[in-house]
Amino acid sequence: MTKLQLRSFTYQLISFGVLFIGLQFLIRKYTNLYGFWIPTTAFVVGTILAPKFQAVKTKDGEKLFMKWLFVRGIKEIK
Repeated sequence: MTKLQLRSFTYQLISFGVLFIGLQFLIRKYTNLYGFWIPTTAFVVGTILAPKFQAVKTKDGEKLFMKWLFVRGIKEIK
């Protein structure tokens, strides 16, 4: 696993984790869901809303790209 692949995995994990924990709190506070429905709903919504990171080998070397629902197109990170 290269350095950029590890970085993309870390970014993806952190962004999903922050969204998942925040969504669990919001769902618990503002809905009538209980039990396993709270983390299940937070997981599904977090998976959809979290940005996607990917390391790609190009002719110029390896680069890190991000795709997100709220940003148009694919952005080059590094």
